[in-house]
Amino acid sequence: MTKQHVDSNKVGMSHGYCLCKVCRRLNSHQNEFCTRCNSKLATRNYQSVQQSWALLITAVVLLILANIYPITLITNQGVVTNDTIFSGTVHLVKTGMIPIAIIVFTASVLVPWLKIIGLAIYLTAISFNLPVSKKRLMVGFHIIEWIGRWSMLDLFVISITVALVNMGQLLDAKPAPAATAFALVILLTQLAAKVLDTRLLWDRLETKNDTK
Repeated sequence: MTKQHVDSNKVGMSHGYCLCKVCRRLNSHQNEFCTRCNSKLATRNYQSVQQSWALLITAVVLLILANIYPITLITNQGVVTNDTIFSGTVHLVKTGMIPIAIIVFTASVLVPWLKIIGLAIYLTAISFNLPVSKKRLMVGFHIIEWIGRWSMLDLFVISITVALVNMGQLLDAKPAPAATAFALVILLTQLAAKVLDTRLLWDRLETKNDTK
């Protein structure tokens, strides 16, 4: 990769152009709003890294709480029991519902933590200019955005259970406080990826980091 290719990501800025993040139209940097969709234009959002870090750290705290506190409360013939995400998964395995247990574990434990770790690596690469491939980071970032929506699967299972299992004092299922924390984790991780200006990564592009 030549020096010309390395600097190509800054050509638009040097020629006075700005890309709209909403409709992807190329505008003059003198315009305050996009000529196509009327969205507010900005060459770079340098505060987006701090905003994304704040959302991600909050998501980590809430995810820890979501794994500690019960996520469902079940009343069976007057006896109240509660399940955390992990104990609920174990209970599904013991009752022979292994496929459902795998889905719940993947959506409720594996995916959220992988999203948080992936976003942390991406933000660290921007903040400290880590010597890692920017192309690989972008691929990972798009994967994180894509799989993030599947984290709602566990809450969907809880909502279906609450709707179907409701027989008064004999058998009743309700969402517990951890369900709210988990929902906020999903929202915050999605926002952390959404607010981040990915162009900041390419502004620090180095040839030796993108040869593969």
